[in-house]
Amino acid sequence: MERIEHRACFGGSQDVYRHESSALGCAMNFAVYLPPQAARGPCPVLYWLSGLTCTEQNFITKAGAQRYAAEHGVILVAPDTSPRGEDVPDAEGYDLGQGAGFYVNATALPWARHYRMYDYVSRELPELIETNFPATSARGISGHSMGGHGALVIALRNPGRYRSVSAFSPIVAPSQVPWGEKALGAYLGPDREAWKQYDATELVKSATEKLPILIDQGEADEFLESQLQPWRLREAAEAAGHPLVLRMQPGYDHSYYFIASFIGEHIAHHAAALRV
Repeated sequence: MERIEHRACFGGSQDVYRHESSALGCAMNFAVYLPPQAARGPCPVLYWLSGLTCTEQNFITKAGAQRYAAEHGVILVAPDTSPRGEDVPDAEGYDLGQGAGFYVNATALPWARHYRMYDYVSRELPELIETNFPATSARGISGHSMGGHGALVIALRNPGRYRSVSAFSPIVAPSQVPWGEKALGAYLGPDREAWKQYDATELVKSATEKLPILIDQGEADEFLESQLQPWRLREAAEAAGHPLVLRMQPGYDHSYYFIASFIGEHIAHHAAALRV
């Protein structure tokens, strides 16, 4: 593991590391913000999963999250969104291949060897963080768009592993919208039953742990009707008795201006659960 960026930030440090991932079979970058409290002892960790086309840089340079992480004493970890490299399969367009890993374990060729972002985020990365940084085993997970999908799926599929979950503008039903149909069809093959294991709207129906979900969604989001459809998750959660707060925010779009406007409230939501 090699540190490739280091900057002082709100009394702590914003760093980027590169390491060889065994889950993905390639070199990966991930960002770590250590709040000032980490100099005095271990802190809980909030994992952030970014959306289509993003790298670890989008969140750390645009969300303004470090200020709130410093206030609450929470470590922020933001990985890249897919495996990358000359030997890693890619595709035309922004919504499949590199930059669009969709946080699944691919089973179809040519994706299966490298595209195992589910294992990377849920297992390999936390083990790396908790071994090499002043981190406790208290974990929260959040994300935006494709990353919001990833955060919801990973939390719902791993009861007891995360203390908190939230999302901005998540793809809540990927098996029923174009982005998800394209990605899941490529990575998992044509069997739609197999897709359900990565669909939060399906998973919430049988979740054994009722971890409260916080979602913020902009009403002016250009993808709201075609790709995001948060009402699908709300209806499934209500039917299952799963606690969900869906906040529709007038005037806000799909951008990091939206995320930056409410990230402080999300970090406070996670900090309250992580400090229990």
